[in-house]
Amino acid sequence: MSTVSIEIDSKWVKRARSPLYWVVATFQGAAITFAPLFLYEAGKGRFQKYDYVVAASCFATILLVGFFYVRLGNEVIRELRSMKP
Repeated sequence: MSTVSIEIDSKWVKRARSPLYWVVATFQGAAITFAPLFLYEAGKGRFQKYDYVVAASCFATILLVGFFYVRLGNEVIRELRSMKP
């Protein structure tokens, strides 16, 4: 096993060290556990007149959290690929 040090853009370092990261981490827990459950319940019609609002907010949570981690992962992968062995 080898150790690799990666340099990423300073904007991602600021984001990872800011309180924004804790907000995204909280939404990550919701996106993994509660959003699919609420989507299921909204599909059954449990929230009656708020079904569309609940479904839209669940999809937004799932997509935005995924977008954040995909962008961060892309920065890390780009740096790994640019390194010479």
